[in-house]
Amino acid sequence: MAPNGTTLTRESWKIFQIIAEFVEGFERLSAIKPSVSVFGSARIPPEHPYYQLAEKVARQLSDAGFAVVSGGGPGIMEAANKGAQAGKSPSIGLNIELPREQVANPYQDIALGFRHFFSRKVMFVKYASAYVVLPGGFGTLDELAEILTLVQTGKTPKIPIILVHRPFWAKLIDWFESHLVAEGAIDPEDMDLFQIVDEPEAVVEAIFAHYEQRGFQPSAQEREILLDL
Repeated sequence: MAPNGTTLTRESWKIFQIIAEFVEGFERLSAIKPSVSVFGSARIPPEHPYYQLAEKVARQLSDAGFAVVSGGGPGIMEAANKGAQAGKSPSIGLNIELPREQVANPYQDIALGFRHFFSRKVMFVKYASAYVVLPGGFGTLDELAEILTLVQTGKTPKIPIILVHRPFWAKLIDWFESHLVAEGAIDPEDMDLFQIVDEPEAVVEAIFAHYEQRGFQPSAQEREILLDL
């Protein structure tokens, strides 16, 4: 059945809402560089070792001069913003409206609100110098798969993609090798798109090692790629 006039009108106006999300995100995030996007479960309580690990990672990043961008919610997102705010650099939250779970944490120096996952995901990628992925669920895996796909296909410049806490990720990485690589779904070289570390200090070291020879500013070619993201 064809959509009625009311539905078409609402869908047309939705375009302006989406544009507004992109415009605000571009305006507020473009000047905050370098930044690192940090991901992890919303369900991790403050007393959990993963929360404490995320807080330490974010504090190390912040003191090293990186603005820390999280999803703005509870759990590891909160830990990331809390650690960043305790450091020297901005703590940023890209908050999303959800039926449950997502409540904005109080540790955000800059808080942006989104109703659409896809516009929010662009903001995580567009200005990030690195991706840091801590233990998480479907949402975290979605963000990891997104950045791996974008880098693999050349739709975004290659940046460090760092998985934190080897015991959590080990079986997934084993499956990548035993199934995705073995059956030709990805190339063996694609396994080099990411790395796994355990210590907060190693996260910062991996990012600086990547940029040591080139600096954080994107090249002219990379800026063109990001325009088409």
